[in-house]
Amino acid sequence: MPILISFLITVSCQQLNDTKVIGARIENSYQDWWLYYNDSIKLSSEFKPHDANLKEVSKEVFLKSLCTGKYIPLRCSSDKQNNTYKLYELKPNADENISSTMQNVAQTELNNFLKEGQQMKPFRFVDLNGHVHTSENTKGKIVILKCWFIHCKKCVEEMPELNKIVQQYKNRDDIVFVSLASDSEAALKKFLSKCNFDYAVVPNQKEFMDSALNLEIYPTHFIINKRGIITKVVNDVKYVEEAIKAIE
Repeated sequence: MPILISFLITVSCQQLNDTKVIGARIENSYQDWWLYYNDSIKLSSEFKPHDANLKEVSKEVFLKSLCTGKYIPLRCSSDKQNNTYKLYELKPNADENISSTMQNVAQTELNNFLKEGQQMKPFRFVDLNGHVHTSENTKGKIVILKCWFIHCKKCVEEMPELNKIVQQYKNRDDIVFVSLASDSEAALKKFLSKCNFDYAVVPNQKEFMDSALNLEIYPTHFIINKRGIITKVVNDVKYVEEAIKAIE
């Protein structure tokens, strides 16, 4: 398996006749495709999207195409710092689990992408320490907003990495780390007595996350610039620092 994956990520689309060889190798095996996807494709990152004919398209069009379940994305460059992805049309005999999973993943990525560039909804949050965070008093600051809940395993597992990011920027007065949790104040205080989390924590935010932010996936991170514009929405901690650096 590692030999296959290594081969797939070190060759370009052009070398393999528009990715037909790569697609044919992975479309009949969910495991092979999932290993390739996780190693080679980062839809939350900045990339150059192309359709199945290698014509450049918008990221929105690219993601909407993936949402149909008819395509998977393939990398067209061995340089991971210069991401170029191309749509590959799945054949009728491809593993149907690939199509359904790709639809779900792409829909989440599309929902996140469509929030980017939008003005953050007006807010007023009071954290567990009594500090107030509003649309007004955070003007001129970068706001890193995490949405989570106590029983979300991934939400909790990523906290050590998020704490490292907070410590990295601890001397920056223009960056604020706030988290919105759906849990009650009492439940959060009990949880945080055993689990360290360096973000400001705001309780009872389920309604805001559901109605104002339209969230369905947790955790979700919003990177908001100094003008109150959402510049990035991601579901994985590994993209948070990258998103902060992109707007510094």
